[in-house]
Amino acid sequence: MSALICLAYFTGAGHTARLAAAIAEGITDGQARLIDIRTMSDTDWASLDAAEAILFGAPTYKGSTAAQSDLFLEDAAERWVTQDWQNNLAGGFTIGAYGLGDKLSALTRVAIYAAQMGMIWVGQSEIGAQVDESKPGINRDGGWLGLMATSSREKSLLIDPPDVETARRFGARVEEVALRWAKGR
Repeated sequence: MSALICLAYFTGAGHTARLAAAIAEGITDGQARLIDIRTMSDTDWASLDAAEAILFGAPTYKGSTAAQSDLFLEDAAERWVTQDWQNNLAGGFTIGAYGLGDKLSALTRVAIYAAQMGMIWVGQSEIGAQVDESKPGINRDGGWLGLMATSSREKSLLIDPPDVETARRFGARVEEVALRWAKGR
C-alpha cells in the first residue's frame, strides 16, 4: 500500500522549495508530488484531489504566509462547499529568516484553513537535543504545529543540514500517518 502526498508550496527565493524537497526525501514508500503553486496545472489539481495528504508550504513573510500562498488557498476553497478534501490529512511547513520569526502564525493560518476544509491535521513530532541529546539540531525551532525551519546564513545551502534532517523526518511522519489512515478507509 502506498499513499499520495502532495506538497503544495510557494517559494520566493528557493528556500521553501528546498524544504519541500527535503520533506519529500522522507517519503520513501509512498509517492510525494511537489507542486509549485505558481505553475498549477489541471494535473496538479487532480493530484491534490486524489491525495491522502496535502502539505501546505509557504515562507513566513511579516508574520503570516506569503500572499501568493493565500491566493492559492482562496482558489482551492471552492472545494469547501462540496467538502472534496474532507477527512484527508493535512500539514504545514514554513521557513523564515529568524529562529522564531512568527512562523507559528503562518502555520496557524494553514491549520485553520485545513480545519475549515474538514481535513485532519498532522503536526511535527520530533523532540530535539534540548530533551534528547542523541538528536542534535533536530527541531531546533521547537515547532509542533508543523515544520518550521530557519534560512541558512550560507546562501548556497538555503537550509542548514539539521533543518533538512528535521524536514525528512516530518515527511516520514506524514507518510506513516497517511498509510495508517488509508488502512482505515
